[in-house]
Amino acid sequence: MSDTSPASPWPTVPLGRTGLTIPPLGIGTWAWGDRFYWGFGRGYGEDDLQAAFEAALDAGITFFDTAEVYGLGRSERFLARFAAASSHPRARDLFIATKFFPYPWRWRQAALPRALRGSLRRLGREQVDLYQIHWPWPPRPVEVWVTALAQVLRQGRARAGGVSNYNLDQMRRAQAVLEHHGFPLASNQVEFSLLRREIEVNGLLQAAQEQGITILAYSPLAMGILTGKYTPEHPPRGPRGRRFPPAYLERLRPLLHLMEEIGQAHGGKTPAQVALNWVLAKGAVPLAGAKNAAQVRSNVGALGWRLSADEVAALDKASEPVQLGGLFG
Repeated sequence: MSDTSPASPWPTVPLGRTGLTIPPLGIGTWAWGDRFYWGFGRGYGEDDLQAAFEAALDAGITFFDTAEVYGLGRSERFLARFAAASSHPRARDLFIATKFFPYPWRWRQAALPRALRGSLRRLGREQVDLYQIHWPWPPRPVEVWVTALAQVLRQGRARAGGVSNYNLDQMRRAQAVLEHHGFPLASNQVEFSLLRREIEVNGLLQAAQEQGITILAYSPLAMGILTGKYTPEHPPRGPRGRRFPPAYLERLRPLLHLMEEIGQAHGGKTPAQVALNWVLAKGAVPLAGAKNAAQVRSNVGALGWRLSADEVAALDKASEPVQLGGLFG
């Protein structure tokens, strides 16, 4: 870790080998404007999101991760609106990451710089701090989009380039293309939590750390399941309820109980804070979603302390039987 930034009370961490640094925790903004999956407008709205933005700045968290597809552009617009309206001194020091979505009808390399121009308009910025390729989906191979990413880096429209949801082979191919053009691969944003540990098993996490590629962990709370607020009697609604049915939530109880015990041993930390600290202990940067100020303050409670090696090992063991997708079994 580097020295404490004047803009933040937290020691910053390197963003790959770019020379840039970021807070040790970021705010994920998938839910900012998303009506289908997260139900924006039903239970939370723009005022709640603005309060979350201000709470993050108050806590010294200036790293926000968004994407052109989040809320069909609303997430990026909200970030711009909140930053413009804020009188907080840290509003001038935001680190904004956004993403290009490789829709199948986006065929030519020119689609990526064009999409970035759209994101920059919505964000009200001339340059984005981190631009990421959202998925490695066909029909175009990895190399096509990463070459286009190198172009916008060369033009100065993005300070750093990363990828998202790339497996080990795809990440290495992306790294090779960027290095050929003189740029490091800053990051790979992947799903990583106590319930999704594939990157530990398939070698991606180790390879990224060896190559100096930052792992940005999205859904570090498994879409809220690791907060402990959902039970077999009270499962989440909508798509999350189908992904995490009551039978699965019943199997999760031993892990959640251990998380509660460990949290109490650290002065009353919550299961959510234990889950985020576990990601930090693995050497990744959690991108924790937040729909209101209370969730931001809870997420920030994961900072400033550290699980012991024995506690990490105990959580690893307890999480093995409940891995999503049958990772261990």
